[in-house]
Amino acid sequence: MTDDNSALRALLEKGSDAGFLREMIGFAAERLMALETESLCGAAPGERNESRTNQRNGYRERDWHTRAGTVELRIPKLRHGSYFPGFLEPRRMAEKALTAVIQEAYIHGVSTRSVDDLVKAMGMEGISKSQVSRLCAEIDERVNAFLTRPIEGNWPYLWLDATYMKVRRDHHIVSVAVIIAVGVNTDGRREVLGMTVGHSEAEPFWVEFLRSLARRGLRGAKLVISDAHEGLKAAITKVLSATWQRCRVHFMRNALAHAGKTQRRIVSAWIGTAFAQHDAAAASKQWRDVADQARQRVPKLAALMDEAETDVLAYMKFPAQHRAKLHSTNPIEPLNGEIKRRSDVVGIFPNEAAVTRLIGAILLEQNDEWSVQRSRYMTLETIATLSDDQAVSLPSLVV
Repeated sequence: MTDDNSALRALLEKGSDAGFLREMIGFAAERLMALETESLCGAAPGERNESRTNQRNGYRERDWHTRAGTVELRIPKLRHGSYFPGFLEPRRMAEKALTAVIQEAYIHGVSTRSVDDLVKAMGMEGISKSQVSRLCAEIDERVNAFLTRPIEGNWPYLWLDATYMKVRRDHHIVSVAVIIAVGVNTDGRREVLGMTVGHSEAEPFWVEFLRSLARRGLRGAKLVISDAHEGLKAAITKVLSATWQRCRVHFMRNALAHAGKTQRRIVSAWIGTAFAQHDAAAASKQWRDVADQARQRVPKLAALMDEAETDVLAYMKFPAQHRAKLHSTNPIEPLNGEIKRRSDVVGIFPNEAAVTRLIGAILLEQNDEWSVQRSRYMTLETIATLSDDQAVSLPSLVV
């Protein structure tokens, strides 16, 4: 406490400085974080205490944008679990975006009855168009900066997925595709790399989206995981020169459609024997054996397996430690669930900009949460072999 008082006294003596307010905010934030982590650990730094349940493990840097300017924070890390300061409010941005979209729909008279009821319940009936415009502009600026930021380093794994939203356009309700890209870099860290809104999933649409990622710096892609979207496989080959992994979960749904209801469990286990193999060669052999056995009794299933073998088993050629996360788009399903939960509140978006505003804000927050997680999504030791950057050996020093 004496050290804290000395630091505070030193700040007060600098009262005429331009950065005084920022420094005061930074000082208060550091004290709050120290108190929060002390509560989580059950003891102060360096204190020997039987009630201690955790330990600090260094810091991570993060800029905090306030009305007084940007404050540089050093957020404590914990040896077990993760810590995120309560005053940063990790979910605030998405809530503001959702509010903005609801208000915009209400103001322009294109909202549904459920949205109208929500506006009244939240006491937002008196909101003006200029107030909505200012809120939208504030959010759009941050979302656009996030979605257009440079992409640095190598990204060997990339997950792509599409979801659909209803949007009003020219007094009609249309369905638009929202494409999301999530990647893992050679540090084993996961990030949201981009999103876009389009009217179809034809090859030109995918090509343009992947090229936009490449222009921002995406490189080093080895495997792209997605469902069998129209034109995507050709776009991946054309733009990224990467291998395509067809989502195993979606493939199994297609495969089981060729089996009778009473046979689906057996067929699922039958095909699953290929996934249980230890390497690509054994998996491919088992796959062909299953297809050959099914050929006479279920010819359509055998034909589907013949066509999909290379794409469904592509992940087997990558490190065994990664395969559970590579064979499908399941790793980004929780993110899709959050997007659906928030977008269901709106129902029908007033325009495509509103879609980008809300989904972009959700993705920004998810990316922030991933960035403060202590553990890597994949370990450095297992993912280092996938880097395109050659290791540099320094010459030994002559003593």
